[in-house]
Amino acid sequence: MTNVSVTTGAEDRPPLRAVQLGSADVVVERRSDGAIVMRSPHPLPAYPQNLTQRLVHWAATAPHRVFLAQRDASGGWRTLTYAQTLEAVRAIAATLLARDLSPERPIAILSGNDIEHALLGLAAMHVGIPYAPISVPYSLLSQDFKKLKTIVDVLTPGLVFAANGKAFARALAAAVPPGLEVVVTANPPSDRGAALFADLLAAQPTSAVDVTHANVGPDTVAKILFTSGSTGQPKGVINTQRMLCANQAMIRCGFAFLAEEPPVLVDWPPWNHTFGGNHDFGMVLDNGGSLYIDEGKPLPGAIEATVRNLRDVAPTIYLNVPKGFEMLLPYLRSDAALRERFFSRLKVLFYAGASLAQHVRDELQELAVETTGERIIFLSSLGSTETAPAALACTWETELTGNIGLPLPGVALKLVPRDGKFEARLNGANITPGYWRAPALTAEAFDEEGFYKIGDALKFADAGDPAKGLLFDGRLAEDFKLATGTWVNVGPLRAAFIAVCAPFVRDVVLAGADRDEVTALIFPDLDACRTLAPDLAPDVAPAVLLADPRVRYEITGRLDQMARLCRGTSDRIVRGVLLAEPPSLDLGEMTDKGSINQRAVLAYRAALVEDLYADPSSPNVIVARAPFSATKTS
Repeated sequence: MTNVSVTTGAEDRPPLRAVQLGSADVVVERRSDGAIVMRSPHPLPAYPQNLTQRLVHWAATAPHRVFLAQRDASGGWRTLTYAQTLEAVRAIAATLLARDLSPERPIAILSGNDIEHALLGLAAMHVGIPYAPISVPYSLLSQDFKKLKTIVDVLTPGLVFAANGKAFARALAAAVPPGLEVVVTANPPSDRGAALFADLLAAQPTSAVDVTHANVGPDTVAKILFTSGSTGQPKGVINTQRMLCANQAMIRCGFAFLAEEPPVLVDWPPWNHTFGGNHDFGMVLDNGGSLYIDEGKPLPGAIEATVRNLRDVAPTIYLNVPKGFEMLLPYLRSDAALRERFFSRLKVLFYAGASLAQHVRDELQELAVETTGERIIFLSSLGSTETAPAALACTWETELTGNIGLPLPGVALKLVPRDGKFEARLNGANITPGYWRAPALTAEAFDEEGFYKIGDALKFADAGDPAKGLLFDGRLAEDFKLATGTWVNVGPLRAAFIAVCAPFVRDVVLAGADRDEVTALIFPDLDACRTLAPDLAPDVAPAVLLADPRVRYEITGRLDQMARLCRGTSDRIVRGVLLAEPPSLDLGEMTDKGSINQRAVLAYRAALVEDLYADPSSPNVIVARAPFSATKTS
């Protein structure tokens, strides 16, 4: 293990706050076919046979420690200790055993993060009943409920839970067959019967609960997580107890400080995603920590709830997506008391889900130094729903964002040469056995050695030293060739475009397959664009705002800047169109976690793609003015 506590670069830099991390070393095997296999030289420590063994442990050793906390209707914190949680879990488990629930009839949870959701999921896992937390937007934002219907059909649940029956009434009516048991915390829907969550707590636990729990083993299915479908339709990923327990052992190998002091999290990522539901929730439970459920989100009008919670609770590790850190910055910048609270006992800042903008990382470090006199280490990792999720982790300080580190103990990473890149494949106890009731998809997901094909390309941070870690090099399914045969690496180019266009662009979809040039379908940040035309009415239609010459001039300037930085045709974006219509969840353009399905956008907006390549240019197309240098190579 490594105790990171001193400067690792220039001597005049402020010190790094002390934190115990895992060893950063690797064993590299280079094969004759060009493949590279990388492993940690350290063995994976023993882990429990099921996750709720950790609940039993902490209820015995730290019964009065807060495990779960959530704001109640009055705004105060409602808390459950480890002892109270185990008592509730055993009672609910007894009720579930009295139902005809099984892997053939699992539990579906439609609503988001709250204490009842946690208790129901833990109780199901405690007695070996699989459950599936389902993306809330599939119920509350969708108009046709198509994805929800598909999931329910595939899952065949025996019980469906939704916190607020009234809010989920339309989804229940559309997707949940009549006669299937529905449980709500409050406000039963008016058009069907529903039990109350309080009824689940009424049973008295019997020895059957403990006997059944003892038989829950590593191969027992704990939950089914449906992927967000960024490159296809959602698939039900089987999560076994082995995956969840082994992965927490892996995480603790990388982040050794978790075993020294129970972690305190203020956390919002939804539990239907592996980041929030497996990585973060499991981290708290496995290490006897406290989870303060954050009802906020990194969205305008919702980030304020996160700020309020961080004023109350100082985390020891703060995990978020890059957008969350970006939206938190103005509040930390302007509020000294919030900064003092936030950085007071913080050991690690951790981002996942996308690449963190360098300026966001740098400013957070500046604020940390200004507040505490110390830098706070910024870390990241790589994983997916199929890997439980952590597979690689960066466990050392890096000045530049984007390093996803090295394989954690127990994980083997195989890098397979493909079209000038390295395709990443993974093996280990944290890897899914497959997809729920989809044997063909399962077979396609693994290679002949049993390595899971994650679909990402990786590259070395330092080609001469694999121990310096790896960088994300794009999603292989998104890359395409120009008519010249030149590959366009969509992931890095997309990230570069968003960085150059910040803060005026939220996301971008690149077009150009079998064309001569790369073009862009641009999803703008309307709030940022409004600052370019402050005299327009606040409620002006997006199309009018985006047609304003000042907005178009700014984006044209950013395209020019991008063009001046390019090395060849494969990274020069010559034209773009600003999209007034946001990506659609129902059409599959946007996943439930807000990421873009490139293929769906290109298919749905095919007419706009044709506009981008029309000659002469369509009036709504923005064209880069910077000339392309013929001396640059592609």
